[in-house]
Amino acid sequence: MPLLTVGLPVRNAMPYLSQTMECLLRQTSTEFTVLAVVGDCDDGSIEYLASVKDERLRTIVDKQAGLIPTLNRMLREVDTPWLMRQDADDVPYPRRVERTLEYIAKFPNAGMLYSIAEYYPPERSLGVFRASRGTPAELKAIVQSGYLLSFCHSAATLNVQRTLDVGGYRETLSHAEDADLWWRIALAYDIEIIPEILVGYRQHDGQATTQAIRQNFIDLLYVQYLLLSRLRNRSPLTKEEVRPHLERFVSDRQVKAKLKLRQVNIRSANRDLVGAIASGIGALSASPKLVGDRICDEVLRKRPVMNGINPEIFERDKSRFWNLPDAPSQDI
Repeated sequence: MPLLTVGLPVRNAMPYLSQTMECLLRQTSTEFTVLAVVGDCDDGSIEYLASVKDERLRTIVDKQAGLIPTLNRMLREVDTPWLMRQDADDVPYPRRVERTLEYIAKFPNAGMLYSIAEYYPPERSLGVFRASRGTPAELKAIVQSGYLLSFCHSAATLNVQRTLDVGGYRETLSHAEDADLWWRIALAYDIEIIPEILVGYRQHDGQATTQAIRQNFIDLLYVQYLLLSRLRNRSPLTKEEVRPHLERFVSDRQVKAKLKLRQVNIRSANRDLVGAIASGIGALSASPKLVGDRICDEVLRKRPVMNGINPEIFERDKSRFWNLPDAPSQDI
């Protein structure tokens, strides 16, 4: 019985799906299964998966399910103790399964494993995905300080039972469901790093994260608010109730800079060097700080990587966020 299932959510994933599947089925280790949960598709994804003749592949078609219900269904459906996340447009490198199984043997009680992901294709892209690096204790300390962890979702491998024990993916979230899961796992269990590049993370215009940059910012702040609510033993309000206050922390310049940074790699991957340079200039012009921080995260690998804003900003507005009295200014 394998220890590991690769969970593959699929929704209109062509033409990338075929490369992802080929790379999975050519892994250096064969000790795994693949569970593909397919949503509503009209691009040939279902037909392609039906054409794959490999006994390790199991396909479930659920045209009504959104992404987060699909992720939770994977946790419920797998019959292995570990679930490796793999997006259908990202590329698992040849030793990803082999190295993951080695780390499962080394850290069998961990809540989660993760590796490094680089932007794909590496020869035409810049840098690696921002990842919080450190020991389990250091990652937990980041969360306990009120900030969120940053990992590439497609580079994570989950201990299924431990993930279910912390509640799985929160289905009330439309974005940032991964960041919300990371902090809950980090507070309860160890998160261990596989310090190697094992995944190619592809950026393209069709991605949900590309199409909803502002919403991603707001949802990430709401996830940070949920974390702070847990840390301070306060009852959180709904996202719609606090959304007007969260929106004050998201500027148009931040959104533009984030989108332009993504377009640097998208244009470069498409061999549009002029467009990539123009996007880089646009990002720098919109928010020199955001771009500078991103460069520092890339160059200074020992620098703590975390997401969110200063937690004290929430505390200053606690009457709005938790219906509590404002803190005296001298206590801030």
